Amino acid sequence: MENKIYGYVRVSSVDQNEDRQLMALNKVNVPMKNIYMDKLSGKDFNRPQYKKLVRKLKVGDLLYILSIDRLGRNYEEIQNRWRILTKENGIDICVLDMPLLDTRNGKDLMGTFIADLVLQILSFVATV
Repeated sequence: MENKIYGYVRVSSVDQNEDRQLMALNKVNVPMKNIYMDKLSGKDFNRPQYKKLVRKLKVGDLLYILSIDRLGRNYEEIQNRWRILTKENGIDICVLDMPLLDTRNGKDLMGTFIADLVLQILSFVATV
């Protein structure tokens, strides 16, 4: 079974423009049919397209997001979702505007430590 590439786009309201996120996903060749988009606040994870995406993801799949704050605005929720997706579900995540947050790289102890540290800092900043 071949691993698939997915993308997730979130804008906070229907009047915001998702083009920048879609262009970034297009540059890394995420198929349009594998891009899931919510036009909802990042305050929680009650997002229909995000939930649909998570049900699709399988071990070894790759999820692209443009920036960490597309996952959410709540520090603990971002941390928790990242852990569930990467550690429990076994998928890789690549945050396009932060190359250090690419779980395909540095799978050793030091790489994991650095990625976890960067994730903690960025998810904190995204919620401030």
